[in-house]
Amino acid sequence: MNPKERLEQYAGEVESVIRAWLPPEDGYQRTVAMAMNYSVKAGGKRLRPLFMREVYRLFAGAPGQGEENREKGKSGQSAGPEAAVEPFMAAIEMIHTFSLIHDDLPCMDNDSLRRGQPTTWVKYGYDMAVLAGDGLAICAFETAARALEVSDRPEAVARCMGLLARKSGVEGMIGGQTVDVELSGKPIDPERLDFIYRLKTGALLEVSMMIGAVLGGADEQQVEAVEKMASCVGQAFQIQDDILDVTGTTETLGKPVGSDEKNEKTTYVSLYGIEHARRAVRELSLQGKKILDSLPGDHEFLEYLIDMLITRKK
Repeated sequence: MNPKERLEQYAGEVESVIRAWLPPEDGYQRTVAMAMNYSVKAGGKRLRPLFMREVYRLFAGAPGQGEENREKGKSGQSAGPEAAVEPFMAAIEMIHTFSLIHDDLPCMDNDSLRRGQPTTWVKYGYDMAVLAGDGLAICAFETAARALEVSDRPEAVARCMGLLARKSGVEGMIGGQTVDVELSGKPIDPERLDFIYRLKTGALLEVSMMIGAVLGGADEQQVEAVEKMASCVGQAFQIQDDILDVTGTTETLGKPVGSDEKNEKTTYVSLYGIEHARRAVRELSLQGKKILDSLPGDHEFLEYLIDMLITRKK
């Protein structure tokens, strides 16, 4: 298969993994489960779980691909070689979705459209959206812990849970979001803008790839290289988002454009200009791919994913 065909197949597999771990919509609390699932099922690029699994395969070696080669347990999850990474694939998407739910709230970016659909607070109300975000954050760690049941390396699973917590919390995504919110409508110097991008967006991509590397058996030097590679990719991804917020359309992106300007946010584009921003995306992507070339295994599909980030229109 060529990389485009692989992406189509892998995207379907990743989607199945994520949905298999979502909470049931029953009981008196079903409304919050419905809100949680609505938000996750709204779709998205699923880049984080995709990167996680491909980095895992880089170090562990690719098992037989396709549904016919995946031994299934009773609950529908894999019982084969990738059984331990799959709960983390679902967990990272839950963390990412929780951040989007809260990001869209009236007290934050006040957006009413996400992925072409009403945002969670518009669909279910402000109160239920807050609870749905909270629920996904907790469910993510409950799901990740299930990897302990299927892994023969519990110490690696425990380390990955710690990484997920650190990169999601005040030293990662939430820390970056905090500075972003505090400085909204105020001038931001390049150092703080870089800090926001590294933590708010980069941290979840970093931990996605680091978890894949740790579970795949990478050594410490390789895990550090993966973190640096992911940092480059994360910054490129966020700068491309800034560009699309200026050049894209609501129909293409599935969310309002111009929200950065509306919220008076300093972005890479407003600070440096669009041409400089485009050059930065290319340079960061090249840096990431250079690090990738130093790692073992087949890099073709991972390079394709990185290239997607600098050419995407949505």
